[in-house]
Parts: sequence; structure tokens; C-alpha cells
Amino acid sequence: MKACWPLMGARSISDRRKVVTKGAGALALALFCIFGIALAQRHGLFDALNIGLMGMAGRARDSIAGSIGTAIMQMASAVGGTAGRLILLGLCLLGLWRRGRARAFWLLGVVIGGMLLNLALKQGFAAPRPDLLPHLDMVDSYSFPSGHAAGNMVFFGALAMLAGRRSTYVAAGLAIALIGISRVWLGVHWPSDVLAGWIEGLGWLVLCGVWLPARRGQDEGTGEAVMRGHAVSSDEAMDPEAVEGGRGGD
Repeated sequence: MKACWPLMGARSISDRRKVVTKGAGALALALFCIFGIALAQRHGLFDALNIGLMGMAGRARDSIAGSIGTAIMQMASAVGGTAGRLILLGLCLLGLWRRGRARAFWLLGVVIGGMLLNLALKQGFAAPRPDLLPHLDMVDSYSFPSGHAAGNMVFFGALAMLAGRRSTYVAAGLAIALIGISRVWLGVHWPSDVLAGWIEGLGWLVLCGVWLPARRGQDEGTGEAVMRGHAVSSDEAMDPEAVEGGRGGD
């Protein structure tokens, strides 16, 4: 019996390492895709797509309902901007703090880390803003990858992961899509900038998901052991009958 506990501990550590490796691999893949998009964009391979979609946005802006659409896009862009996102983050942290500090700290770390990652990528690529349409938003930073797209993928995606409900994922997806599209509508980002931002944010989320705290009622005890993929609490781990029962269920 004693010999099985070191084995279970080693197996648990090994599984954990595999999860971390997969998360790091997801971020590495996302960064690889971003570099590929940047290279393709620099060589004009995205020109047809970028100019075509931004041209459609320009025609929509000039249509009868264009002013209404622009007002909606400006509102979405403001909510998804750095200031708006930080205000929402503060409100969410206040709500999470009462339920569990670990979840609040995780959300804070995910959002701040995502912002720093995007800042580093922007400085590295140093891509200018598009000039096809008049800008309907004040911008003074580089264009690639889109900070709005990446930041809101991280923020709303993290909230959906914390909630763990399908409806929350749908709402998060709609918010992420609307804010990303708004940047093209306002003329301050190419569609490929937004795409790269979404990929960046998704890769960062997958990595950070490795450390996602358990929801209430799913918290794991400090003495938890893992046997054949089943969680066994510390009390059960000390009971040979519980262990034998766990074997029988495999």
C-alpha cells in the first residue's frame, strides 16, 4: 500500500507537466501563426482581404444607417478599450474577491499578462496604422496585432472560463467579435490585425487555463491524490477500502 502513494504522486506531477506543456505549446503555436500573418501581410498577401473588407466597412459607414452603425461601433470600441476594460476588470475583481481570492488573482494576472504580451508584440512588429479610411478613433500606438482584439479575447474569455457556462461563452464570443469588427469599421485596424489579436489572446488563454482555479464546490483539498485519473480526497486516501473501491470503478 505504501508503495502506491509515491507512484500516484509521480503520476500526478507527470500529468501536470503534460498539461503545462500543452498550454505552452498552444501559446507557441499562436505566436507562430502571428509571425506568419505578419510576414504575409508585409508581402502583400493579405492586401485583397484587408482592402476588400475595409472597403465594405467604408461603404457601410457612408450608407443611410451608417451613422447608427458608427455610434454602435464607437461604443463597443470604447468599452473594449484599455480604460473601459480596466474599469470592467475592477468591477469583476470586487465581485470575485468575496467568493474566492484565488479566482480574482487569476483573472488579474491573466489580463495584465495579456496586456504586456500585446505591448511587446506591438513594439516588436512596429506596424503602422492603415490609412485607407479616415480614422474615427484616436490612436497613437502601433497596429499589429490589435490590442482591442487580443485584450478582449483574454478578458471576456477568462470571464467565460471562470463562469463555465455555455451562455457565458456565447456572450463572450459576441462581445469579442463586435469589438474586433469595430476596429475595422473605425478604420484603425486591418482585418489581419484583428485576426492576429484574436489568435494571440486565445493562445494566452489556453496557457493561463492551466492554472484556472476550481469553481466553488469543486475545490480540491491539499491532500488530494490521483489514482487512475480519479480524484481521491485525503480522507479517502487513508482508507484502504476507499482505494479498493476506486480501483473497482476503473
